[in-house]
Amino acid sequence: MTLLPTERTKARQELSEYTILIYGPPKVGKTTWASGFPNGIFLASESGHNAVEIFKVDIDRWETFLDACKELSGGKHKFENVIIDTIDNVWDLCRQYICQKHQIEHESELPYGRGYGLIVNEFTRVLNKLSMLPYGLVMISHADTQEIETRVGKRNKVVPSLKDKPRKLILGMTDIILYCDMESGADSEKTPFSRRIMHTQPSPFYEAGDRTGRLPDVIDLDFTKFLQAFNQDKAGGQEKTDPALSESKPKKK
Repeated sequence: MTLLPTERTKARQELSEYTILIYGPPKVGKTTWASGFPNGIFLASESGHNAVEIFKVDIDRWETFLDACKELSGGKHKFENVIIDTIDNVWDLCRQYICQKHQIEHESELPYGRGYGLIVNEFTRVLNKLSMLPYGLVMISHADTQEIETRVGKRNKVVPSLKDKPRKLILGMTDIILYCDMESGADSEKTPFSRRIMHTQPSPFYEAGDRTGRLPDVIDLDFTKFLQAFNQDKAGGQEKTDPALSESKPKKK
C-alpha cells in the first residue's frame, strides 16, 4: 500500500469548503455579513449579537470552546458553517487557560518562552482540527494598524488585530481574507455618498487575499452580493447553482 497519490486534487467549488477571515473596524457590519451563511452557528466570545437572529454558543472559557468543537466534530447536528466571533477573544481565552493550568498570572513566568509556546501549540492544535471538519469556517477579527518597515521607508498597514504569532497562523490557514472598510466619495452630481465594502486582493496598505481567484477586488459588504461573486464561473461568467443554499448540500471531504 502506498501513500503517494495517483491523481491531482480538484479545486473545491462550495463556499462551505473554504476557511474565511473577515476583519475591520467596529460596527461596520462583519457579524451581520457572517449571519448570512446558511445553517451557521456562532461561537460567540464577545457580545454584540442582539440585532441578528442566529444560532450561537456563548464562549466565556477555553474549555467551553473545546466542548463546542467536540460536539461539532461529532456531526449530530444541522450546522454547516462555524463562525468564530471573535477569534481575538478566543486567543485570549486560550492564553488564560494555559496560565491557569500552570498556576501563573502571565506566560512570561515560565522560562525560555515556554509559556507562550504552550499557548501557541494549544491554539494551533484546536484551530487546525476545527478547520479540517467538513464545515465552512469563518473567523471574525477587529482591525489594527501596524507600522511596516520597507526598503524605501516606513508605512502603515491595516491588519487583523491578533497578536503576531496567532495572526500569522490564521492568515496561513485562511483561503479568503476580507478587509472591511467604508468607502466615501461623490457621484456625478457631486452628491456625497458612503458605502460599506470588502477588499479581497493584497495591498501594501491592508491585509487581504483570495486563493479562489473568483472574487473582484472590491465587493459591497453584503452576503448575497458576495455569494453571487463567488459563484461566478471564472471561464464563462455564468452563475453556478450554489449547494450552500440547498438543504441537501453535500459535505466537503
